[in-house]
Amino acid sequence: MHAVVSVDGFIADPEDQVGPLFDWYGNGESPLGDDGGFRVSKASADYTRPLWDSLGVTVMGRNLFDYTNGWDAKPPAGEHVVVVSHRPRPADWHPEASHYHFATDVPEAIAKAKELAAGRTVALTAGDIGGQAFALGLVDVVAMDVAPVFFGKGKRYFGSADAQQLLEDPHVVIQGNRVLHLQYRVRTA
Repeated sequence: MHAVVSVDGFIADPEDQVGPLFDWYGNGESPLGDDGGFRVSKASADYTRPLWDSLGVTVMGRNLFDYTNGWDAKPPAGEHVVVVSHRPRPADWHPEASHYHFATDVPEAIAKAKELAAGRTVALTAGDIGGQAFALGLVDVVAMDVAPVFFGKGKRYFGSADAQQLLEDPHVVIQGNRVLHLQYRVRTA
């Protein structure tokens, strides 16, 4: 489970705007991809590039899919995207995009993603879908790129999940420019 998050635990403001959360994607000299669009600190690039390269599938909710228009049928990372939605795929949306799949619930989406990933990493976006997966015990690592911003309210990293769950001490702590990269393994009973 992964997202950029404010220090007070929000992945977007109440209107789904990320504001300064993503500023770190443009504050460095090291390109993240071949297109050179994102330029981050060397520490952030050294952390993020291998993470993105390891991804096979991204699981996300319908809200993010609609908000980004599914990144115009180009997965943000990995080869496939699984969208959790009770609504079907839009009939007129990129009919050639066979690498986008729709599932009606989180367990179905995670099962499909694992199948499609073929041993690679399954990324799960934070928010309501990530929170549901977390509450169901389907998350093994919580990854946060913490930006030094305070929203006060908005879309929570863990969505509406409200059960207590312990995490291990962070096994990844990397300081970038205007971002702190953290990863926690989920503690099992």
